[in-house]
Amino acid sequence: MTAPLGADPAVVGPYLAGVLDDPAWRGCTVEAIAGGRSNLTYAVTSPAGALVLRRPPVRAVRPTAHDMAREHRVISALAGTAVPVPRAVHLCTDPGVLGAPFYVMERVDGVVARGTLPPGYADGAPEREAMTDGLIAVLADLHAVRPEDVGLADFGRPEGFLTRQVRRWRGEWDALRDRDRPELDRLGEDLAGAVPDNPSGSVVHGDYRLDNVLLDPADPGRVAAVLDWEMSTLGDPLADLGLLIVYLRRGGDGDVSMVVPAVTSLPGFPDAAEVVRRYAERAGRDVSALPWYVALGFF
Repeated sequence: MTAPLGADPAVVGPYLAGVLDDPAWRGCTVEAIAGGRSNLTYAVTSPAGALVLRRPPVRAVRPTAHDMAREHRVISALAGTAVPVPRAVHLCTDPGVLGAPFYVMERVDGVVARGTLPPGYADGAPEREAMTDGLIAVLADLHAVRPEDVGLADFGRPEGFLTRQVRRWRGEWDALRDRDRPELDRLGEDLAGAVPDNPSGSVVHGDYRLDNVLLDPADPGRVAAVLDWEMSTLGDPLADLGLLIVYLRRGGDGDVSMVVPAVTSLPGFPDAAEVVRRYAERAGRDVSALPWYVALGFF
């Protein structure tokens, strides 16, 4: 078998055997987990158990977007809170091992709802309502975490968070534009000219959506773990909600054309307005400025 690019088991096994003090890891197998769009994820299995390894892309060009220490830090900090995260096991900051820093965490059994649902899973409207409620509850619980209580007081710069977000994504568009798209330019200008003056400072995930969580195989209404924390920082919680609405919108919500297929286009899922209402109720937060954040999410 060809070793997975970026995580050769002949290297991973002996390394884990040493740092975890268990020689059974030497005979591990490593399998790339498909689905991620940025950092690379691998399942590591041996007689000693099962772990997940995360590392930057082999040819990463933006170190700040692939900071393994930040991911490891935030899931370590959130352990023991109401936010379900995999248990962090080990962080390797030595790029000499795999060519880049990486970390390993426990493997959580769960269902990823990406594009479709497994046969027989959450087939009815009550289960799909519960799935949405569970997703919203965890997001509200994340935003209720006080950064200073979990050692994340210096995890980001909340002041000016939204202004930097707009500037960043306008810069991405300038760098990647394929042709003139005046409507997109105008949206960027409109966003920059109407940045909300909302309090910031919560822990935000940065890419919170249904296919970035693992759902309990036996209970669709329970989030087993939140994954992919590479964009997390301290910022405005409504940015998370706005992006979630982008990914939860159904084909009939305002005639939006969905670029990414969404499980929530299936019958039985609440519409966007109901999702917002439930979040506002759970979080006790004013969401009147949310249309700007949804526009940012689409941008």
